[in-house]
This record gives sequence, C-alpha cells and structure tokens, in this order.
Amino acid sequence: MSKTHSHQTALVNVLGVVYLHKRTVDGGDLYLTRFAEPHQEHLEIQNWYEESWFVKHRVRLLGTSSVYRVPTRRIGGTSLDLVVKHNRVGEDVPLNTHTLQEFLSAEFNSPWEEFALVMEMGDKHFGQMLQWIKVQRPLAIYVPPQRMQAWQSGRSRAKINRIQARHPGVDLDILKQYKLVYEWIRGKNLVELFEQIKVEMPDLIHHLTAMQKKALDDLTVKGYLMADMKPEHVIIEEHDCDRIEQFGGNGDANAAAKQVDLLYHLLEVGKYSVIDYELLFRTPEHEDRVKATRRICYLDDQKCRLEPTPLPPHLSRTEIFGVPYVFGRAESTGGRMWVVGRNARLFDYFLPERWRKTPSLSLSADNEVFYTVTKDNIHLVWETSRVGEFPTDSKFSPEEVAKIRRNGINSPFEEFAISQDLNSRGIHAVYVRAIYVTGSLKVEMSVDPRRYQSHRTIVDIDGDPVLAPEHNYITLRGYYNGPDDWVPEHEDKLLTPVDLAKAVRKGIINAVQGKTYLDRVIARLLDAGYDGSLLKKNDLLLAMNSRGEVVKDRSGEPDIIICNFETLWKLPGTA
Repeated sequence: MSKTHSHQTALVNVLGVVYLHKRTVDGGDLYLTRFAEPHQEHLEIQNWYEESWFVKHRVRLLGTSSVYRVPTRRIGGTSLDLVVKHNRVGEDVPLNTHTLQEFLSAEFNSPWEEFALVMEMGDKHFGQMLQWIKVQRPLAIYVPPQRMQAWQSGRSRAKINRIQARHPGVDLDILKQYKLVYEWIRGKNLVELFEQIKVEMPDLIHHLTAMQKKALDDLTVKGYLMADMKPEHVIIEEHDCDRIEQFGGNGDANAAAKQVDLLYHLLEVGKYSVIDYELLFRTPEHEDRVKATRRICYLDDQKCRLEPTPLPPHLSRTEIFGVPYVFGRAESTGGRMWVVGRNARLFDYFLPERWRKTPSLSLSADNEVFYTVTKDNIHLVWETSRVGEFPTDSKFSPEEVAKIRRNGINSPFEEFAISQDLNSRGIHAVYVRAIYVTGSLKVEMSVDPRRYQSHRTIVDIDGDPVLAPEHNYITLRGYYNGPDDWVPEHEDKLLTPVDLAKAVRKGIINAVQGKTYLDRVIARLLDAGYDGSLLKKNDLLLAMNSRGEVVKDRSGEPDIIICNFETLWKLPGTA
C-alpha cells in the first residue's frame, strides 16, 4: 500500500491539541494526536478503513448505532485494536438519552471539541488534582474526502452555527463526515460484569444506579458533566475483571457479595475508565476555573516572553527587523501567525479561534480597530493592517495624505519593530503581541506595492514571503491596563486607558494640555529619530488608576502611551 508523502504533512494546533495533519491516499485528511505517534503506520487509513477490511472485521459495539471495534492490519507483526465512531455534531440528540431530563440544551460535541475535552480530562494535572479520570486515548480524526448531500448529513445548520460560534474559525464542514478513532480499552463495562455476577432484580438496578452515580460524581469533582451517562460507559480493565471472575469461581456462598464489594472498591479508588464523550462538557465552575487559570498563566508567560522555552515541533523561532517571534500556522483558518517573544507557550493564546469572533467594541470610526476579551479572559486590541493602501481618513489633511502617499503605510512587522524600539528608549508604547495573516484572500487588491517589494527577501520557514499582497494582516496588541510585570500582581487594581481626544472631551485634561502632550511626544520621537508628525490625539493614551486619576511618570508628568504606528516613520540616516 502506498503511503502519504512527507510534504503533505504538517503539525497543527486546533483548540489546544497538536495534531500531525496528513493528506490520505484517498484525498481525505487525517489528524493524529501525540498518542498516535507510535502507531502512525497502523493508522494509515488503508490499514483499517479500506472498505473490504473494515466491513469484514468491524464489530458494532452493543447499544450503539455507529461505533465499532476494528483491528488494524498487522504491521511489524502486531495489530492495534481501534474504536471507530461517527461524530454526530449537528445532529439531533436521540430521545433515549438523559438529556431530556437534565440537559435540555445539550448538543453533540464537534470532533475538535471532543478530543480537546478528553485530552484535558485525562490530564492528571488539570482540574482537581486529587481526582484523575481515566479515559480512552484519542488517536486520530479522519475526514473522508466525500461530501454528502445536505439531506444525507442529518445535521442542522442552526446547530452547526451555534458550535462555530463557540469556536469561531475552527473548520467544521456540515457536509463532511468525521470519524473519531480511539484506542480500545481491554476490559468490560458494568453491565457486562453483572452478567457474570449472580445478582437478582431489584438489587441489580440498585448497584448499577449507585455505580453510575459514583462515576458521575467523580466527573463533577473533576469539573465535567456527561449528559448521557450509562453503566455501559464505565469500563473495568481486564486484569481487575479477572479478579472479579476469580471470586465467583471459588464456590464461596458469598461470592456474589464479594464480587460486588470488589467492584465498589475499584470504583472508589478510581480504577475504572469512562468512555463515550460526545455529550461531555465542563461544569460552569470549571469553565470559569479554566479561564482564570489560562489568564494567570498567560500573564506570567508575558512577563518572561523573551526567555526561550522548549519549542514544540509545529512551531519555529525567527526574527524580523530585530523583533523575535514564535512562528506557526493556524490550522483552523489556514492562516499564519507570528507571536512576539521566545516563549512558545504564548502561541496558543493568539490562535484566531480564541479571539476572532468574541464580542468586540469598535475603537475607531475610520479603521478596523476592535477591543475584545478573548475566550481565555485576555484583553486584546486587534486591527486590520492598512499596508498597501492609500488611506484618506478624514482626520488627515490633504498635505498629510500626500505625505502618507510618499512614505507608504508601515507593514505590521515595521510597526512591531517601532514599538519595541520606542519602549527600549523609554518612550512608552502599547505592547505588541502577535501578527496574524488570514488564510483567505483579500477582497480588494493592494494599490501600493512598495512594502511587498522591500520585504520580498523576508520569508517564513516554508520559504513563503512574510508579507503577501493577496492576504489581510491583523495586528494584536495588549489592551493597555498596566505594565506586563505589574498587571499579574494587581488583578483588582488595573489601569484604564483613555486617548487624549476622549480625555479632552471628558474634561480629564483641557484642550491646551492635550495639544501640549501631543507636541511633546512628537518632539521626543524626533529626538529618537522618528517622524511622528502625523500622530493625532487619539493615537496617544493616558493611563487612569482605580481612583480616576491620571498616572504620572517619574518626572510627575502624565504617562503617555503611543498606540498607533502605521504612519510613524524612521527618519533617513538615523540608527
């Protein structure tokens, strides 16, 4: 059998899970988790999903409609038992689930959500430390190339839209099938075990109900809910099943009671596994904990963003105009991203699905500038770069527009280099975080080619130009609420930014002060070798403390922060 070619593989990150993405021999897509690494050849689709093999060897699991146990072909003398299930995202939840009673709004997880939750739940160090839930190892997501007719999918467009709203930007095709592949757990579920334990009704119902509740309670302690929990979803591993069987075969009159006691003990000490995660989700309390934890980790990582961390294989380090970046691809959109610093842990926080469609507030009447709080409770400002354009904003005079045409709009990479340089010189500027380039093409072509020509020799790890005229670039900046080394220690006393123009309108400063502060910044920029003559009052921020007072610098003057770099140019002949 032929294999996928190496050039058709890439490491990608979707909802925090890193996959090896491979094009399959049939033109589909295969996403392999870290657990699949030792079994890559077994998981080539021709070794388990080839039609004649799959149909002949699959065994449908009891109580399911589309979940199968299937062995792979023997590779190197070994075969791997898989659980293959059809993902039901967007379909109606059947009437025979507990959803009707307890979780009326529950919907099937998307394949990406399901794997992300399972990976998280199986992490000993995530959630409640004393509670560890054993799960099946998620191995792969297989997306066949065929597209169904809408009537064949059984999916609701409204349901798909709701799921995409939770994770905007994550690819989810309503007409594609998604096959989830898990590693088989050798053992028996609770129902199968009680078939060999001589317990009569109603004791049997009592025991199954109590054991199911124990598993559900453990899940809740860990921070999860399962809308359709069943005794069939609780698995006792093979060696413990053997112990239970031994109790029943010794001729003891109390054998059944001892078997039941052992089973309760195994559940009490956590020696069981939970399977079937399509209706698994976090508790509201755990959802809040996840956000809070991620925010704290993010703030700590930002403090040491310039310190190198271990680099995952799907990311690389680069430097552009003196600014260090961690570079990688955003699989959810087909885009690319450069995150400022050398700390690879920061990369995931800026993936487009974390911020692209979270509720946002427009900060500009002329530009695409938005303030948002990400899914990780991180405050960001994002702006669509106007590189390659000739803006004619009403705030610019004809003479200023002519100057912009002569000099051109800065590229995102130039903007970030300027910000870094200014901060190093003691001229405060907002912190730049990441540059994201969309996977989709621009609607309107660029009219000013100069930046694309001057950047043409700067390429990413794949040899693609970092600045391409056919794509949009979005810059992400920290919403200024204090210095990076100050914010983590002052969660309840953060600063509030207000631009000079708004500060004048609100009476925080008067018009004369507003002009004085603007002129002062322009003069400081000139001394530092920059032309900042096109800066306006709304390009500069004041920081307000919790008492509504303007934050002062060491000289007793207002601490002013520059927040716009697109028309701030390096003067010729300056270092």
